[in-house]
Amino acid sequence: MKLHTAAILLLFWLGVFTVHKVKGNASSQPMRKFSCVKLSTKQWNIRNFVNYEKQQVPIDAIMFITAGGIRICVSPNQKWVQAALKRIDESRAAKRK
Repeated sequence: MKLHTAAILLLFWLGVFTVHKVKGNASSQPMRKFSCVKLSTKQWNIRNFVNYEKQQVPIDAIMFITAGGIRICVSPNQKWVQAALKRIDESRAAKRK
């Protein structure tokens, strides 16, 4: 019986130690599920985009997200990209009112 109790305590402490280590320290960054590594050069129809995410690592990019969940990475320096960002932001502001 003592061996059984010792095994349970050992598993408990290993679990506590693992959870503590997984959380990381204050300087750790959350991992992104999706990341841009290649940019599209095509000009897309901005009406298809419902959301976006800005990214700086590993490359400077904007990731547009369509209503269907498709993610498209583009350079943030293009005029049509800035227009799309403005349209999405205005749409979000209108929904909050």
